[in-house]
Amino acid sequence: MTDTRETRKLFLTSGNAGKLKEFRGLAETSCTGWELELLPGFSELPEFEESAPTFAENAAGKAFYYSRYNEGIVFADDSGLVVPELGGAPGVLSARYAGPGASNEQKIAKLLSEMKSLAGAQRNAHFVCVIAAVKQGKALAVVSDKVDGEILEAPRGAGGFGYDPVFFFPPLGKTFAELAAVEKSKYSHRGKAFRRLLEALG
Repeated sequence: MTDTRETRKLFLTSGNAGKLKEFRGLAETSCTGWELELLPGFSELPEFEESAPTFAENAAGKAFYYSRYNEGIVFADDSGLVVPELGGAPGVLSARYAGPGASNEQKIAKLLSEMKSLAGAQRNAHFVCVIAAVKQGKALAVVSDKVDGEILEAPRGAGGFGYDPVFFFPPLGKTFAELAAVEKSKYSHRGKAFRRLLEALG
């Protein structure tokens, strides 16, 4: 039987083509009814300042803010690494942990330096992702998910981005940087949260 559902669009509040590619991959493996695009003219719009203390506030705030510039469904995500032994750091500052413009290598180096005296369960960590969808100022969904792991003492793997090379996922015995894209999307915080979003939107 042919699927006659109308294709619906989701606009990602980002100028990052790599992030769009990841979300498109998730959409393709989850359903056939959604088409994902970057928010048109995103780079020319006044930037939203992600200064809230929680992932949820940042994601929702960003989605509400950018929904003013588009009539469709706009979605935003905020995600990061949480190490309980470091008081929740890097947390919402994950992208800016080593300062503005720092490379992934610099962020990882700072994290490993902060954790050099920690061992065993003290190195437990989790990735968190919150995604909010808004249409013309009306909240449609706010969802979240996480994935548990531990921080290695040195990077492993060449894939992924951010803290993936030091985030060890015990069920598979690999870091996120060692996982194939399809494998990572199945277990990652972003993959699980995005599937929840699609379920919520119906």
